[in-house]
Amino acid sequence: MRQKPRLGFWDIWNMSFGFLGIQFGFALQNANVSRIFETLGASKDELPILWLAAPVTGLLVQPIVGYYSDRTWNKLGRRRPFFLVGAILASIALVFMPNSPTLWVAAGMLWLMDGSINISMEPFRAFVGDKLPDEQRTRGFAMQSFFIGTGAVVASMLPWMLTNWFGVSNTAPEDQIPDSVKWSFYLGAVAFLGAVIWTVIRSKEYPPEDMEAFIKEKEASKGVWTGLKNSFLGIFQMPGTMVQLAFVQFFAWFALFAMWIYTTSGVTSHIYDMNLTGEEIQLLEETFETNQMARDSKKADQITADFEEYAAAIAGTGLASINVNFAKFFLDEDGKFDIELAPEMEKRLIEIRQEYNDGADWVGVLFAVYNGVAALAAFLLPFLAKVTNRKTTHLICLCAGGIGLISIFFLQDPNLLILSMVGVGIAWASILSMPYAMLAGSLPANKMGYYMGVFNFFIVIPQIVAAGILGFLLNTFFGNESIYALILGGAIEKTFQYPPRRLFYFKDGKAFGSKSETL
Repeated sequence: MRQKPRLGFWDIWNMSFGFLGIQFGFALQNANVSRIFETLGASKDELPILWLAAPVTGLLVQPIVGYYSDRTWNKLGRRRPFFLVGAILASIALVFMPNSPTLWVAAGMLWLMDGSINISMEPFRAFVGDKLPDEQRTRGFAMQSFFIGTGAVVASMLPWMLTNWFGVSNTAPEDQIPDSVKWSFYLGAVAFLGAVIWTVIRSKEYPPEDMEAFIKEKEASKGVWTGLKNSFLGIFQMPGTMVQLAFVQFFAWFALFAMWIYTTSGVTSHIYDMNLTGEEIQLLEETFETNQMARDSKKADQITADFEEYAAAIAGTGLASINVNFAKFFLDEDGKFDIELAPEMEKRLIEIRQEYNDGADWVGVLFAVYNGVAALAAFLLPFLAKVTNRKTTHLICLCAGGIGLISIFFLQDPNLLILSMVGVGIAWASILSMPYAMLAGSLPANKMGYYMGVFNFFIVIPQIVAAGILGFLLNTFFGNESIYALILGGAIEKTFQYPPRRLFYFKDGKAFGSKSETL
């Protein structure tokens, strides 16, 4: 087996730089897609299903891309052709996403965008295993974590920066995406493509050690059906180390998916005093329009009946607070309904819409904070892993993330949520590096991309599970209050952060009881 040379700092920098662009796309998606969906009329319990596109595309794309990238060699190399194709497609999707005219178009754009990001992302994981010797892999994945954090800081804050630094509007007419969000996605498309091109140009790849054997293996496994079958059957042929890590990955990514879906609605409804979701604002606007028409036609008796019917309809739905907070705008000094007070409600609706967008922008800042913390923590992880070990390092970091998510419930000052994001950022840095550093040393070199793609199952399957049950749990047990999804995610991340020492494992498609191999 060829001895891989140690690479210098700038070599590792260049081979990881493309992740800066990938994370621009990923962070813009995480921080803004729920906002786009709500603006286009999605309700809270619809959000998990709409977000289902992200994990499903990962489930389908990453193992297939990993399988075929192992069997690719051309002028651009093995992994770099996939970097480039994914970047081009993702950049196109980033441009079209904020211009979606309807909810179903936005959902379709999420499928295209996430699938394209996955095409670029998976080979980057295998790239580190291809090029770095074992003793440098923690540093290589930590460098990727640094670029992931740095890109996400800028991308998550883009709407806020464009509004507060450059005066770009963060409000828009009903069912329209604000200009601050649109321009953020346009800039993200440029950053994505540019960063990946940098890595493609500035990095080289090692050719297969035995080109003749490589060509024979490629010929033996060619065909779409063969690729699909081998990609998805890989879950039954995982090395013991991967089985152990899969257990931890499942629960960590369940928590992350809950955070990405529900932070905007959770923070805006729980932390901001009068901040309402897009669904609630829409109901209020419809009520105002009805009242306005009634005032114009002088049907005061009818509008009184309409208001009473509306108040009864929202009782017990989680929106009853609207009646409490806004009834005063319709009552005169004698406590009777007065349609002439409707202009006050219109004024308040404008204020609420502004508050909602300000709160959504602040969530982008919070996401930037946790990614910034991750970028800094990435440089500390190799040191901590050296002092302890990789497994203990991962355990400590995931505990910090779980505590951070749970603390959001207890903090009422939006500024204090930055402290919550510090814990989340520490966990995020480890999630992006430690499992892959532990895994890479146990994988055969000629199947690095394949197994990295299979390992992605335990990133996307928990997201699919979360998409399927979170809406039900919120509606059934938590009064449709989004903040409880964050608490649930934090509790799961903190509880299931330690891999079991002995698990069943698979070999050649057969289960073999417990295996003593540990991390």
